Amino acid sequence: MIEKPLTSEDVEFVTTLHGDEQVSFIVLMQPRGDQADVLLRAIDDVAMGELKEAVREGDVPEGSAARIPAEQGLEHSLRELRAAGSEAVGHVVEEHPLDRLRAIVDEAGADEVIVLTAPHYVEEFFHRDWASRARHKVGVPVLKLFSHSE
Repeated sequence: MIEKPLTSEDVEFVTTLHGDEQVSFIVLMQPRGDQADVLLRAIDDVAMGELKEAVREGDVPEGSAARIPAEQGLEHSLRELRAAGSEAVGHVVEEHPLDRLRAIVDEAGADEVIVLTAPHYVEEFFHRDWASRARHKVGVPVLKLFSHSE
């Protein structure tokens, strides 16, 4: 599960987690949330010392306007994973992402879930981040990784 396109560092990291073992990925891209999430993202930006990012939070498409950027980010991520030699398919998931994640884990017989995200300090503190919530839902190990920035 990702919330932004994978960087080359992210791809290298996730494709080498299991050494030389061949792995495949089912990538779920979560579009940017709605207005209610702006304050939490701004607090996270301030906590990371990224004051300019906190000010620009309102400039990024959200809700239904975030669908197209999410589709483009997913396609970019899938291309990068395939270029690294991995099998990769994906879906943009807007509604009930944890239910969809659980269904995909069950359908695919997945061994683990990787949640690749930026730090979200407020949500993590209250265990409301995607990885914490997924651990109670999917029935397989959930590995939380922090994405790289380009």
